[in-house]
Amino acid sequence: MPLALALYQPDIAQNTGTLLRLGACLGIAIHIIHPTGFPFSRATLKRSGMDYLDQVEMVEHDSYQAFDGWRREAGHRLMLLTTKASTPHTSAHYAPSDILMVGRESAGVPEDVAENADLRLRIPMRTGARSLNVAISASIVLGEALRQTGGFDSLS
Repeated sequence: MPLALALYQPDIAQNTGTLLRLGACLGIAIHIIHPTGFPFSRATLKRSGMDYLDQVEMVEHDSYQAFDGWRREAGHRLMLLTTKASTPHTSAHYAPSDILMVGRESAGVPEDVAENADLRLRIPMRTGARSLNVAISASIVLGEALRQTGGFDSLS
C-alpha cells in the first residue's frame, strides 16, 4: 500500500489539477473527497493537470464518511496537514500505507474531521506567516514521507 494524498473538499481547481499532476509524476494515488468548491470535471482540471490526468490514480469519495470508512477498512493511517497542529511534519515517522490529507483552501477541515485524524502535522514557518498554498504544503510533506519510506527509490 503506497503513500496516498487526500484532498478534503477542495475549493480551487488549479490546486487540485496541480496535485493530480504531482500524483501522476510520483506514482501517488490522489483521493478527492466531495463535494468540491468548483464544477468537478476534466475541463476544469485540464489547465493545471495538463496531459497527466490520464496517468494519475484518482479515487473519488462521495463524502468524508465514505472516505473514512474505506481508509479504516483498508488499514490506512490518516495524517492531516494543518496549521493548527503542534507536531512538525519533520518529527513524524511515516509508513508506506499512510494517507496525507489537506483541507479546503478556504477553511481547512471541520474540527470533527481533524479529531478523527491519527496524526496532525504542521509545516514550520516564520512567525507571522499564516499558511502555505495546499499544493505546496502537500508537496513538502509528501517529499519527506517519500524520503522516509523509500518511495523515491522506485522512480528514475
